Amino acid sequence: MTSGVQVVVQLFGGLGIFFLGMHLMSDGLQKAAGERMRRILELFTSRPLKAVLTGAGVTAVLQSSSTVTVMIVGFVNSGLMNLTQALGTIMGANIGTTITAQIVSFNIYSLALPFIGLGALLYFFTQKKLPRYGGKSTLGFGLLLLGLSTMSGAVDPLKTYQPFLDLLVLLGRRPLLGVLAGAVFTAIVQSSSATTGLAIALAWQGIIDLPAGLAIAVGANIGTCVTALLASVTAGTAARRAGIGHLLFNVLGTIMFMVLRIPFTNLVELTGTTVPRQLANAHTLFNVGTTLILFPFFPFFVKLVTSLVPGEDELIDLKPMYLDERMIGTPGALLAAQKEVLRMTRLSTDMVDQAVAAFKNGDVAQLRQLEQREEVVNTLEKAITAYLAKANQESMNVEQARRVINLMHIVNDVERIGDHAVNIAELAQIRAGENLELSETAVKDLEQMHGEVMRMCRGVLEALEQDNPRQAEDIIVLDDVVDDLEKIYRANHIQRLNLGVCDPEIGVLFLDALSNLERVADHATNIAEAVADIAFAK
Repeated sequence: MTSGVQVVVQLFGGLGIFFLGMHLMSDGLQKAAGERMRRILELFTSRPLKAVLTGAGVTAVLQSSSTVTVMIVGFVNSGLMNLTQALGTIMGANIGTTITAQIVSFNIYSLALPFIGLGALLYFFTQKKLPRYGGKSTLGFGLLLLGLSTMSGAVDPLKTYQPFLDLLVLLGRRPLLGVLAGAVFTAIVQSSSATTGLAIALAWQGIIDLPAGLAIAVGANIGTCVTALLASVTAGTAARRAGIGHLLFNVLGTIMFMVLRIPFTNLVELTGTTVPRQLANAHTLFNVGTTLILFPFFPFFVKLVTSLVPGEDELIDLKPMYLDERMIGTPGALLAAQKEVLRMTRLSTDMVDQAVAAFKNGDVAQLRQLEQREEVVNTLEKAITAYLAKANQESMNVEQARRVINLMHIVNDVERIGDHAVNIAELAQIRAGENLELSETAVKDLEQMHGEVMRMCRGVLEALEQDNPRQAEDIIVLDDVVDDLEKIYRANHIQRLNLGVCDPEIGVLFLDALSNLERVADHATNIAEAVADIAFAK
């Protein structure tokens, strides 16, 4: 019994060291090359074959297919990638993740401590970014090897434990059970590398044979889909399709493995003289083979995924739609910038509407696209400001220069409206998480305040679109109305709190929501003043 407890403790500790090593190695590599890898993912996935190769390369560098697939789901949700690009990149990520298994299949555990020592020196005693993050990834790799070595030593007593050996024999004879075991374990630990690493550690001790190891490794490919699926749950339709596509791809590969298991096993036996090497090679062959077989049917695969997850794409293009560098130096540049500002303003206004609805109803599902809209608004703020700054360097008359300055002010205020929408969304999440209820009176006050603020936001949007100074001036007058409402509703709510009608916890959130709405009205007023000045300058 004591021996059994010792095995479990040592195995658990070794797994913990392995996870820490994976995290440090992946984090170091991401910080050293992450932004570059993100840029590569964005730029070099225009065609399916390029997407596969790019996904494989980026995953091999970052050493984490989970990181890459979550990144891909985020890109799809932000409109940076379409479904075709995402599925191709995910196929490549499956290939790239096999690098870890290839490395650990060599008996290099003795290098664990030298890697840890060298990595620690670089990470803790250098200040330059590249050597420091390189040291972090080296330290992580050393810990990864130490974790595998610890797990390998932990399972050594199991070589003589007959019930465990009988279980592994059963997994070899009934591969479906082995696939299920690999999938469940990977879904729990959310790392296919940990599962294949553990299988290889068992193989080094001569405990696990090739058939059982193969089934577990193939199951790990299904289990690793959980990360992407979780990331896509609250995302848009296209992102959910990417998560389902990842799962479907690996399930189809598993089905092919089950059908061709015997010839595949015979092929793998020819690729190495030891079971650890054969398992690593099998992991690579499985993912490469699945991609090669399914790639000719890629368009049909995309259609299948689309049919499995019906609905509109709900994509919002992250990039500017109207800014054209060729128009810099022409009057059309300001018109293009104004159209982009209008688009940005609509997004921020929608964010406020969405956030308040979620707070009022206590339903965070209504916040599905808010994070995506925030990212678009932040991107557009930088792009429009840079575009206007370039346009301002060209020769302009006084009216055009004044228009550029006002548009820059508007962009800043629109971005701040988006920030306040995010603040209200966070309040909605707190309310939903703690299951707090608003009183009926508070809901009515919030609706009234929200209605006036949205009247200002939509009014200023129309004024900007039509260059209407009279409408802009009407919006400016409404600011005093909103300020008065905020004071009245704040006082009313404090009175309700004193009378015990409202819960103090929801009271704080309600007052914060009112404050954020009042600040949205202030920024709408600033925009109206800029619109009035633009129209006056004409």
